[in-house]
Amino acid sequence: MTSQTPSVPTADQIRRAPKVLLHDHLDGGLRPGTIIELAREQGYRQLPETEPDKLGIWFREAADSGSLERYLETFAHTCAVMQTRDALFRVAAECAVDLAEDGVVYAEVRYAPEQHLESGLTLEEVVEAVNEGFREGERQARANGHRIRVGALLTAMRHAARALEIAELANRYRDSGVVGFDIAGAEAGYPPTRHLDAFEYLKRENNHFTIHAGEAFGLPSIWQALQWCGADRLGHGVRIIDDIEVADDGSVTLGRLAAYVRDKRIPLEMCPSSNLQTGAAPSFAEHPIGLLRTLHFRATVNTDNRLMSGTSMSREFELLTEAFDYTLDDMQWFTVNAMKSAFIPFDERLAMINEVIKPGYAELKSEWLFQQTATTSESSRTAG
Repeated sequence: MTSQTPSVPTADQIRRAPKVLLHDHLDGGLRPGTIIELAREQGYRQLPETEPDKLGIWFREAADSGSLERYLETFAHTCAVMQTRDALFRVAAECAVDLAEDGVVYAEVRYAPEQHLESGLTLEEVVEAVNEGFREGERQARANGHRIRVGALLTAMRHAARALEIAELANRYRDSGVVGFDIAGAEAGYPPTRHLDAFEYLKRENNHFTIHAGEAFGLPSIWQALQWCGADRLGHGVRIIDDIEVADDGSVTLGRLAAYVRDKRIPLEMCPSSNLQTGAAPSFAEHPIGLLRTLHFRATVNTDNRLMSGTSMSREFELLTEAFDYTLDDMQWFTVNAMKSAFIPFDERLAMINEVIKPGYAELKSEWLFQQTATTSESSRTAG
């Protein structure tokens, strides 16, 4: 660890620190109260609970159950109430506000337009409603004293056959708030190579894409995403640890795929709490992110599904600081990694790093320095 500020940051400092989020699902981050209100407005009667606190607990327990069926059921409920323009607008606006209040200054939020067509919306209407919601959320955040910029990632479901259509949609809206493309869904049996036409199209258009890979299926999924499909980033990528050998004496040997990922600076969109729920990691203390940070992989910290994991960016960092004694310097390292890996133009990424992220962390570190001076002065006065 290379920290110059040795103290672990407080919960308040973590919340106030500027954070960057690259892997967050719109349908996995709704407020429980919003779900209940939208269900009532739309006549949806399948919710397991009708009180916000109880519903929030149900979502977390279902996601923690170890049952894939119950985990998938959680998204059936959220998507069910995201079928109208007004609902999509509201959910997107609230997403931006909630992230901003948690100290997130830049976010890329993903969703699958094909999952929001049951009430007659077109793919274009879905995208426009979400984009307008994000802009409204940014405005509300500014009014509340926070700053955030949100970009959308359009996701295609890997078990379906609409990837090229969604990729073309992402390309049409690339100058209107959509910053890239993604595929998601069960990895086993649905390799990313099934959608090569979409990835080849995006590469021809010089567009950006990430691929969910290396969460459940392991190294073959990562290899295909990179070497066949040409992904810019890996969604999760946690199973790259399977290509790293740690000897009894602590020496580390990287396999060829792991070395390639590190040497090429492939960003890893790591989601610690979610990885524990899906069994990709046994605990925070044993999460591969600790070793990957030590080995200087381009690791980033993300939330995945805030509702299902009962989490936020601040909570993810709190749990990581408890597990690995991370400091503000470590937080800044993860945050700069994420901003470097964002799908917006280089000059805009650089401006965010130099004008928002680094000054924000410098201010928090200065608090530590002044606290140390005050403590030393108080000790000297008492001793005198």
